[in-house]
Amino acid sequence: MSSLIYLQGYPESVLQQVQQLIDKRQLARVLQQRYPDGHTINSDKALYDFTQDIRQRYLRNAQPLSKVLYDSKIRVMKHALGLHTAISRVQGGKMKAKAEIRVATLFRQAPEPFLRMIVVHELAHLREKDHNKAFYQLCCHMEPNYHQFEFDTRLWLTQQHLEGREG
Repeated sequence: MSSLIYLQGYPESVLQQVQQLIDKRQLARVLQQRYPDGHTINSDKALYDFTQDIRQRYLRNAQPLSKVLYDSKIRVMKHALGLHTAISRVQGGKMKAKAEIRVATLFRQAPEPFLRMIVVHELAHLREKDHNKAFYQLCCHMEPNYHQFEFDTRLWLTQQHLEGREG
C-alpha cells in the first residue's frame, strides 16, 4: 500500500477500504461527489482575508498575523500542509513578535473545506504549540468537521499522488 503515504497511522481496516477505492478507480469520483466545488481563494491577499475572518471569529485575542500566503517551497511530503512560524526580534529595546502562516500552493486547487482545515490547524498553533488534546479541541471549536476534513484532505492528497500532481 505504498500509495497510502498520507494515511499512515490509520487502522488497517480503513486503509483496506481506501485501497479498494483505488483499485476500482473510484477514489477521485467519491471525492468529486463529496466536494464538487473548488474555491476562489487564489491570491495571497484572499488567503490572508480568509484566515483573518476565521481568526477574528474564534481567536480575537490571539497574536496578530503579519503574513498569510501560499508558499510554493512547501513540499507536502517533506514538510506539512502548511506552516506556522513565530518570529521574535528585539527592536529598539522592545520585543517584537510576528506570526506567519504559509500554505502549500497545491491547496489553491483543493476544495475549500480542505483549505479551511489547514488554516484552522495553523491558527490553532497561535494558542497551542503542541498537537495535544487542547489543540484538537480548539480545531474542532473553529471547524466542527475538522477530523473528517483532515481525513478527506489525506484522501485528496492520495489521489493527487496517484495522478502525479502532489506538491
